[in-house]
Parts: sequence; structure tokens; C-alpha cells
Amino acid sequence: MFNYLEPPNAFYEFERIYSAEQWRKKQHWIAEYLHEFQPDIIGFQEVFSPESLEQLVAEQGYCYFAVVDEPHVIDDFIYKRPVVAIASRYPIVEVAAVEANTELALSLGLTDEFSFSRKVLRATVDVPHMGNCDCYVVHFKSKRSMIEVDDKNISRTPEQTIIESLKAQVAGGWGSTIQRGSEATLLMIEIIARRETTGQPMVLMGDFNNTLTDGVLSHLLTNTLRFVSAIDRDAYLAKYCLQDAWDLFQVAVSNETPQEEKIQRTPTHYFGASSSVLDYILLSCDFDASYHDSLYQVSAYDTYDRHLINPIFERDGESTDHGIALVTLTLRS
Repeated sequence: MFNYLEPPNAFYEFERIYSAEQWRKKQHWIAEYLHEFQPDIIGFQEVFSPESLEQLVAEQGYCYFAVVDEPHVIDDFIYKRPVVAIASRYPIVEVAAVEANTELALSLGLTDEFSFSRKVLRATVDVPHMGNCDCYVVHFKSKRSMIEVDDKNISRTPEQTIIESLKAQVAGGWGSTIQRGSEATLLMIEIIARRETTGQPMVLMGDFNNTLTDGVLSHLLTNTLRFVSAIDRDAYLAKYCLQDAWDLFQVAVSNETPQEEKIQRTPTHYFGASSSVLDYILLSCDFDASYHDSLYQVSAYDTYDRHLINPIFERDGESTDHGIALVTLTLRS
């Protein structure tokens, strides 16, 4: 949502306040996206004003909305620590904040006070033909350094400032990586435990602030175990694993219309000259057409990025800095 905060409140600093016109444009952009693409269930990040968002999505036909946290407010009107939210056209029958397993956190070398940098939302949605489905909305820790350097310290020489900044970036960046990877690990453990208890299908969606291929978060897609027979693997393991919706879509496309060239995935974030996929939708085997008991399959995968690659100020000036991933699921015939 890129700082969704209703004026006259400010995000992070006292001068960062939307004007009435900027706020109107931001509201209009969101409403237009929802009207054009009509997602049935949608997860949001960077929400400072959940009450305003709930009203906005209700006007677009979303009768069900939930958050599990509230932003931090300082000096009465300056907001920090935005929250995640979910909106649905289908009934949300249960909502909870996912809590990290303290005992496991300690065994991983973390403290007993470890917590998610942003609370993870789990909403159980009554999906047509499927019944209760657990939808998780996340916003994992960013890559921004956890250590800040006072660059206005006049007692340091320019070289000393560079040295301190370099050390802060190396150590603080690794600290953020540890936090992000730990969040994903502890969340995945809770997802598996929930699946064991309820047997309900699973959807994990949000801003991962990391690609799934560089090792930090790759364990979210773990689907093999050492020394496990093929019979046990096929009978039990698949039920507790998640798959990237993009990969499931690729399989569906190749099965229907074999292609010589692989379709390139659209990035969801751009930084300078580089681009990457940071936003994902992961699905349980209930949405995998190759799984014998699945009800749905991924029939389309779209990334909305017009506001990033071809922005028009009047239309996109107050949009978001991420592309939006959208997955279409259809009943298997």
C-alpha cells in the first residue's frame, strides 16, 4: 500500500502528510485496481489506517475485512510500524495473529522475546467448493540495516564516517537477514502444525522482501526429506508443503500448450537498474493439479506493474512501489 495513512496524520516524520488531493488519488487508485481485477481475496501491507481501508474495500464489495495489529503512534499523529490486512468477498470465519514458538526460537539461537517484525495475520476463509482455507498475510523484515549510524556526528572524519557506515551496513544487513529468515522458518513451523491439526488448505501471500531462490527463504518451498521412501513422500509429505503459484501456473501452461521458450516472470520491485520478485503467493497441494486430491488449479498468474514501468502521474502518482501478484484458481474438471 506504500504508506496508507489518512491525513492529517503523518508517516514516520512530521512533514510526511498526504494532502487532500494526494489522498483522493491514492484511494481512487486502489478502488480502480479492485474494480478492474476483482480479486476475491486480497492481502495488504503497509496499512496505517485500517478503518479507512475497511470502508474503502467495503464500497468495492468486500464485506469481510480483518487486521490483527495496530500501528505504533508517537506524538499523537506520527505513525510507525504499519500492519498487514486482508479483505475477502467470502466469509472470514476465524482470525488470529500467528505467534512464534518460543522454545523453538531458543533452540535456533534466538531469544525468548523473538517476535515477527510485523505480526502475521491468519484468516480462515470459507471458500466455495472447498470450505475453510487458511490464508496467511505477511510482510517479512526488509533488507534495510538494523543498525543506524549518526552521519551528523561532527567528531568523526569523513573516512571514519564511511568506515562506521560500512560496518553498520555489513552487520545490520546480516541482522535483517537473520530476522527475515527466522520469521519465515518459525512461520512455516506454525503453518505445518496448523495443517496437521485442521487439515485445511493453505495460502501464504505477501511481501517477502527477498527472492525465494537465494537461500534465505528457500526453505519455505521444502518438499523433500532425506531417507524418506517414495511411498511415504507421496502419501504424507505433499500435504505439508507449499509451492510457488508461479511454478504451478508454469506446469499448467506447459501441459496445455507446450512451448519451446520459458515464460519470463515479471518482477514485482525495481531498485535503480535492478529488479526482483519480492511478492509471492504460495499454495498448498490442494491447488496443485498434479495432486490427486486437489480441487483447484492455477489457471492464470498476473503481475500488475503498469504503475512501475509506464507510470502516468495523474493516474499513478500515489499508487504503490510494488507490483501486485494476482493468481486465478479454477475448479478442476
